[in-house]
Amino acid sequence: MPDIIKPTDVDQTREAVAWAFAENKTLEVRGSGSKISLGRTLAEMPVLDLSALSGVTLYEPGELVLTAGAGTPLRDIQKLLSENAQRLAFEPMDMAAVLGGDKGDGTVGGMIACNIAGPRRISAGAARDHILGVKGISGRGESFKSGGRVVKNVTGYDMSKLMTGSYGTLGALTEITLKVLPRPEKAWTLLLLGLDDTAAIKALAQAAGSSHEVSGLAHVPQGRAARSGVSYVRDAGCAVTAIRVEGPGPSVEHRLASLRRELAAFGDMEELHSHNSAGLWQEIRDVSLLTQGTQLWRLSVTPSEGARVVNEIANVIAGVETVYDWAGGLIWLSLPAQDDAGHEIVRASVNNVGGHATLIRADATVRRKVPVFHPQAKPVADLSRRIKEGLDPHGVFNPGRMVDGL
Repeated sequence: MPDIIKPTDVDQTREAVAWAFAENKTLEVRGSGSKISLGRTLAEMPVLDLSALSGVTLYEPGELVLTAGAGTPLRDIQKLLSENAQRLAFEPMDMAAVLGGDKGDGTVGGMIACNIAGPRRISAGAARDHILGVKGISGRGESFKSGGRVVKNVTGYDMSKLMTGSYGTLGALTEITLKVLPRPEKAWTLLLLGLDDTAAIKALAQAAGSSHEVSGLAHVPQGRAARSGVSYVRDAGCAVTAIRVEGPGPSVEHRLASLRRELAAFGDMEELHSHNSAGLWQEIRDVSLLTQGTQLWRLSVTPSEGARVVNEIANVIAGVETVYDWAGGLIWLSLPAQDDAGHEIVRASVNNVGGHATLIRADATVRRKVPVFHPQAKPVADLSRRIKEGLDPHGVFNPGRMVDGL
């Protein structure tokens, strides 16, 4: 077999995997390659390039359902949905600003394999909450299908959910069916100006607990806000705390006015409408406000503990930069390049509050020797190993991408 295997249909994909299974070979599963540097560094092996399995095969706007080949560029999906005033509600990030490459190069298969979601996850859920079904090839070279065009109760493995977030280690996805939703009439953002991290997270918690159905809760410290392409944010000269409200026009206006009254004690405010609001949330979604070229961590913690975790890390490591999302529960943290990416310090602070940390950006040498994904508790690790052995007994797919030996 050649170094790059590029099947043009499902049958060729199955044949390639069956060959690898029979010959006890391994394959690097890849779509466009936009996330090749995400996860642990892989050893050299033949690449199973699924980019030719592309195209929307079913789209019924009235039924809010879309099916596409796993290699379909996400930009094509977004364009089609936009033309029909619809969207992927979980707001998947474009990782070009973080990992390099061109915007929109990611595929729908990569999006599902990495379970990518953006700021709207607090209200809409993650990618796995919007997947209706998948088709793919197991590590034995056998075709499988899970789910379909509607949500149904299942028994045994829910393969759609298992594949979501597996980073291509459990199977080669060939087709994905997603639930889509209408685009709201308005999306406005309330900005609270000049708050420190602790006060900002308190304000976000109050907004999250309100009855106003917010769809975005983020805090951008001053240095990062100054890099924004949105003039109201860039020229504010201070940190900005962003609260997004979406829906029918009159409802958005009423809810935003109510939030202004309820959060008046936090000080000065500004509003972003339409284009400016969308621009800021794209920057937050794509993590484009942090210094490029640094090592980047994604921390998941209890929101109320976010500022404390950052302070602990910053007291030990100089040059830390952050952006908070999900009301402080998601922290994007960059730091100057270090041989170990500061992983012991970062994970010690996160472990103190019961969270987890993933190394998103670092060079291949660092990703080879540092645990990229947060170490699992033994019962979870044992379960992960049994699932891997059940679906990919010879370890054909992306061996070592997530955990050494799997």
